[in-house]
Amino acid sequence: MKIIVPMAGRGSRLRPHSLTVPKPLIPVAGQPIVHRLVKDIAKVLKQPIDEVAFVLGDPAWFGDDVVESLKSLAESLGTKSSIYRQDQPLGTGHAIMCAKPSLSGPAVVAYADTLIRAEFDLDPTADSVIWTKRVANPEAYGVVKLNEENHIVELVEKPETFVSDQAVIGIYYFKDVEVLKHKLQEVLDENVMNGGEYQINDGIKRMMAEGKVFKTGTVDEWMDCGNKSVTLETNAKMLGFLKADDNEQMISDSVTTINSTIIEPCYIGNNVELVNASIGPNVSIGDNCVIANSNVKNSLIQNHTSIKNAKLDNAMIGNHVKYDGDFTAISIGDYSVLE
Repeated sequence: MKIIVPMAGRGSRLRPHSLTVPKPLIPVAGQPIVHRLVKDIAKVLKQPIDEVAFVLGDPAWFGDDVVESLKSLAESLGTKSSIYRQDQPLGTGHAIMCAKPSLSGPAVVAYADTLIRAEFDLDPTADSVIWTKRVANPEAYGVVKLNEENHIVELVEKPETFVSDQAVIGIYYFKDVEVLKHKLQEVLDENVMNGGEYQINDGIKRMMAEGKVFKTGTVDEWMDCGNKSVTLETNAKMLGFLKADDNEQMISDSVTTINSTIIEPCYIGNNVELVNASIGPNVSIGDNCVIANSNVKNSLIQNHTSIKNAKLDNAMIGNHVKYDGDFTAISIGDYSVLE
């Protein structure tokens, strides 16, 4: 089994936090989004992973530090990594085809801007499984249309009339991903574009037209990381799941607390100093931070940051920040100073 991860986008909706760090590398509950995603997919698959292929953007943006992080992720799963580049933002189908040498055999394709919680077995009778989540407002999503056998027969984007309540979340399994590769090559050769881009859906629709069996795999939780608000919601949900799972250390042994309180669930990294502080619930703090004379809840703070005299709620703060003030629901990018 392979995992293919297109992640070349710049994450503009998450600015300023994605100005200096690619969005998939921004930590949620103590680990980069893409790390959590790939690990959770591997857990659902319940079978050995032969390769994880990452499709990155411009090397000036996705540099050597990003590559090393992704190689380390693959090694942690006991497998190899492959690195590809998408030099132009030409859509989801084009991104997958940038990993053409890896497109053979069984594979999962997963876009690195979402996290999941799921527990199901892949249907061996399916040529493909499209992972979905039941939603209350399907008109806001791309959804699947099912026949009487519960096979997917159509993908419908933001339907004006009810089609189904199962939204496509951007994770796909293919029994033989080479079939998708051939169909996407046809899309590229024929210059079939939607919105100025080559889309994975056009390859999938060609597979369906040839009678390939598509089924759904419904996830229990689908957590977006597209902007600040939903990323904080996802951070809170993940902290709750990790606390319940109780198989990951969430508060480092190197945390120093002086007259401070931690209200779980929280993730607190290495060499963090808490002085006259109340932290939590639903707070993630990266390594080498100092939080003093502050109350922090429902917030995400990255590495090497100093927070003083603050009352933070629904705040997202980047790396190497110095902050001293009384604002609450702030969003501050890396290397900012507010004193």
